Amino acid sequence: MTEVPTRRPPGAPCWVSLLAHNLEATQDFYGQLFGWEFESAPQPFGPYARATLNGRGVAGIGGMPRDRHLPIAWTTYFGTDDADMTAELIRGCGGTVGVGPLDADDAGRMAIASDPLGAVFGIWQPLRYTGVEVLGEPGSLAWNELITRETSTVGKFYAAVFGFDTEAVVSANFDYLTLHLQGQPVAGIHGVGQALPRDRGAYWMTYFAVADTDAAVRHVAELGGRVVRGARDSAYGRLATVADPEGAVFTVIRTAH
Repeated sequence: MTEVPTRRPPGAPCWVSLLAHNLEATQDFYGQLFGWEFESAPQPFGPYARATLNGRGVAGIGGMPRDRHLPIAWTTYFGTDDADMTAELIRGCGGTVGVGPLDADDAGRMAIASDPLGAVFGIWQPLRYTGVEVLGEPGSLAWNELITRETSTVGKFYAAVFGFDTEAVVSANFDYLTLHLQGQPVAGIHGVGQALPRDRGAYWMTYFAVADTDAAVRHVAELGGRVVRGARDSAYGRLATVADPEGAVFTVIRTAH
C-alpha cells in the first residue's frame, strides 16, 4: 500500500469524483467491486459521499442534480494552492471554466473546467480535506490518463496551467506524454488520433488498482456493468476497461510491481 503524504504536490491529480443518477445503486456497485464504504461529505451540487477504503479517502460519488443533463463520467481533479488563480490561468491558456470556483463548505474550493480539446477535469484547492489518502492499493486510484486526439497542443496547456514537466515517448506510431512533478510521473496524455470516440470526444480516464484484473472484470459484469475492452497485458500491468451500470467508464489494473 502506498500511503499518500498529507497532500499530493500542487498540480498532481488529487481526487476523482463521479455524479450518478442513482446514488444508492452506484454506491452499492462500487462498494461491492472495490470494498468501499461511504460517508456523507460537503458538495455544492447536492447529495455526495466520500468513498473510503480501510478508513482512508479514495474517491467521491454524488447525485446528479435533476436539472443537469451531463455525461456520467469519472472526473479527475488536480490540486492547486489557489483555485481562482488557476481558473484564470485555464481561461488564459485556451481552456474553459464551466463551474466555479466555489466552496465545498470548509473542505476546499473547486471548479470544473475543460481543456482546449474539450476534456473535462476539476481543480481542488484543499482546506480541510486534501484528497486521496492512499494510492495503488487494490480498490484505490492507480493512475490518471487523458485520452485525446493529439498530445502536442494539449500537453502545452497542462504544462502551462499545472507546471508539469513533459516526457514524450519516442515512437513513430505512439503519441504519448508522461507528466512529471518534482521528478515523479503523476499522469499521462495519450494521443489516439482518429480512434477518439466521436460520441465522447477527449476525456480523462481513471485507473483503479485491483488484485486480479480478470476477476474484477467478471465481478463488474455480475454487478450489472459491462466490459468496454477486455483484460490485456501491458508494460505497466494487466488491465481492462469497463463501465458501471450507468455507463461511467474506468480502467482496472493490476500493476506489475
